[in-house]
Amino acid sequence: MTTLPVLTRDLAVCCSPTGGGALDAASAERLARVFKALADPTRVRLLSLIAATEGGEACICDMTEPVSLSQPTVSHHMRQLVDAGLVTREQRGKWAYYRVVEAALQAVSDAIAPSKV
Repeated sequence: MTTLPVLTRDLAVCCSPTGGGALDAASAERLARVFKALADPTRVRLLSLIAATEGGEACICDMTEPVSLSQPTVSHHMRQLVDAGLVTREQRGKWAYYRVVEAALQAVSDAIAPSKV
């Protein structure tokens, strides 16, 4: 027979089950898709590059050199960011322009921030 230790109040608070702040399955899946897009360092760099540009948008033609990748490869990475809802894409002639979706970044931050009690 094994005796289990009695939980002190500090441990009980630490290990209490999560409540209303937990994500539902659909929200967790959407958030996982965002994290999957951000799991690639090139995509994080591209997102940062767009956010740092004057005017908050960048042309695909200006994003290949900073990451030392071909335009088709950068387009592939940008497609992942668009599909995750982190950036928007606007076609202007033969070039695509991208803009960070600030609300999406804030939603990611809010989803993983500890709830304030």
